[in-house]
Amino acid sequence: MTTVISAALVKELRERTGAGMMECKKALETSKGDMDLAVDELRKSGRTKADKKAGRIAAEGAIVIIEHGKQAVMIEVNSETDFVARDANFTTFVKAVAETALQSKTHEVEKLSVLPLHGDTAHTVEESRQTLVTKVGENVQVRRIALSNANASSVGSYIHGNRIGVVVELDIDNKDLARDIAMHIAASRPTVISPEDVSKDVLAKEKEIYIAQAATSGKPAEIIEKMVQGRLKKYMDEVSLTGQPFVKDPDVTVGSLLSKHRAKVLAFHRFEVGEGIEKISEDFKEAVMSQVQSS
Repeated sequence: MTTVISAALVKELRERTGAGMMECKKALETSKGDMDLAVDELRKSGRTKADKKAGRIAAEGAIVIIEHGKQAVMIEVNSETDFVARDANFTTFVKAVAETALQSKTHEVEKLSVLPLHGDTAHTVEESRQTLVTKVGENVQVRRIALSNANASSVGSYIHGNRIGVVVELDIDNKDLARDIAMHIAASRPTVISPEDVSKDVLAKEKEIYIAQAATSGKPAEIIEKMVQGRLKKYMDEVSLTGQPFVKDPDVTVGSLLSKHRAKVLAFHRFEVGEGIEKISEDFKEAVMSQVQSS
């Protein structure tokens, strides 16, 4: 049975990879409509300009971090527009939710929703959220929470414009170092702490792609193997915190910086507003006319 490939799928793959329309359509047909497999097919053939797998970040909202002693909480609350994300009612709610999470040591949204809201204990977080929705006229959702381990020797955080937040836990008491590492993570987006933390499945997938790319070089198998191993090492350094050049001093890696201080990163959490959420686009004029007609 032939898989029907829609124009919307082709458009999405083009936006993610920068490849041509026919190449995208062919890759989707080969992968039977599986977007990730289609991206891999294009990478193997060398026709993709970039793998924008992270997807479009379109949802609005804010990230708030609150620290108390050696513990920190970070939350993301989403709204439909940036206008509401800057509204005083919205920002007050987000801070109150963060305070509630920190005081209750709760990192699960479902459990947090039934707790009394900090500063308004007569209402739960969920009741206050519903009231806010009515007030601002937009859907508002508490999306996720990260609560640091209270046993960490120090915790550091960094927030960039309320849109990117990072919390870092260290095994030594050095808050300045923890903040510097948090700032680096905000800018460089590592996915794991060390190269050894990259999963075997991810490495196997990358190796398959590198082998397919190198196969067209015409070089002997042993040379191709060395090329692939070199690219895998580079990939692991690029995605791991300790393998990346430190943003404040690119001549040293984060791993070297940590060794200098005899420190170890126990964990890190990085949130970016709307990360992984695809926002449905709509024509502004039509949206306004729809509101006028329904009023």
